[in-house]
Amino acid sequence: MDKFRDCGDIKKDLRYLYTVQFWVFLVSRNANRGERKSRERERGAMAEDLVLDTAIRDWVLIPLSVVMVLIGVLRYFVSKLMRSAQIPDAKLVKEGQVIVRARNLRAAANFIPPKSFRARRLYYSNEENGLLYVPKGQAPNAQAQMFSDPNMAMDMMKKNLSMIIPQTLTFAWVNFFFSGFVAAKIPFPLTQRFRAMLQNGIDLSTVDVSYVSSRSWYFLNLFGLRGLFSIILGEENATDDTQRMMQMTGFGFDPTKPGC
Repeated sequence: MDKFRDCGDIKKDLRYLYTVQFWVFLVSRNANRGERKSRERERGAMAEDLVLDTAIRDWVLIPLSVVMVLIGVLRYFVSKLMRSAQIPDAKLVKEGQVIVRARNLRAAANFIPPKSFRARRLYYSNEENGLLYVPKGQAPNAQAQMFSDPNMAMDMMKKNLSMIIPQTLTFAWVNFFFSGFVAAKIPFPLTQRFRAMLQNGIDLSTVDVSYVSSRSWYFLNLFGLRGLFSIILGEENATDDTQRMMQMTGFGFDPTKPGC
């Protein structure tokens, strides 16, 4: 009987222990919820009470934007001076114009009679004397011809250097003098996915996502001023290397322009 009584006492003790553990778990969970809510309230209060100093606007935001615009304009003129004048090959220009005409014919196939379309298609793709017919094995490699020209490769290297060197020096200047500043605030709310893009260099999760750090402002100016440069410098500034290569080979020929 003593053994059975001992077993009953053990069961009561285990029940009491499980009950205590259950209540401790509930109390700790409620405490964690309270701490989490208090942190969220503090975070919201800090995000609302964060006020940007006007000196940051005068000595960080405006100088950084002005310097980025001036560097972009200077880089454009330097790359224009370093660019060598190239005379396009007449044969390549002629082939490019023929390709553009064939492309326009394909686009306007539904607006001309079928007989006229077949005659023009035969004019371009005839196996005997077609303008676009190339026998197998004799097709030139356009990419090899592009990189075989030393002047074009030199121009590409000069343009890359004119872009890499100013960007490296400007990023080092921004990282040294303006690191850790909260430079601006976006006037509309954003999700947490934009935190890594807008708050580069600030390791504070309590700051609202709409605030922009100085380093992120540098990257926004770096990738977002192309439209401003096209207004200031003209549409020629937006022409990249691939478009220049197409123009040199004649594939950028525009039949709508006068004189072409």
